Amino acid sequence: MQHAGIRNTVWITADLHYTAAHFFDPNNAIFQDFEPFWEFVSGPIHAGTWTPCALDRTFGPSVVFQSAASREQGDNLAPCFGLQFFGYMAIDGVTATLTVRLKDVADRVLWSTSIEPKFDQTAHRRS
Repeated sequence: MQHAGIRNTVWITADLHYTAAHFFDPNNAIFQDFEPFWEFVSGPIHAGTWTPCALDRTFGPSVVFQSAASREQGDNLAPCFGLQFFGYMAIDGVTATLTVRLKDVADRVLWSTSIEPKFDQTAHRRS
């Protein structure tokens, strides 16, 4: 992606069975030839909730937010405990700002952020 000039990427996953926002920074990474990016995790909608897993340090991740089963609760916590999650993302049609909201099963916003796109200043266009 770096060599192709691809910018403004985010990664979305639901397969970790908890909700989290991870920021990946080349300044904290083992491999540093990339633009910073976000990963948003949200799930399950109706399955067992897990404890957080360790993050691989290759791309310099930091946990900005997470909600998950505790170590005491263990993996595969039943849905009746209320730790079910989903995410909502919207892109503003004028500013191209991405707003991300991580929510619980009761539709409460647990965490949110807005990410402004980075523009290619040399080409004077969005990249």
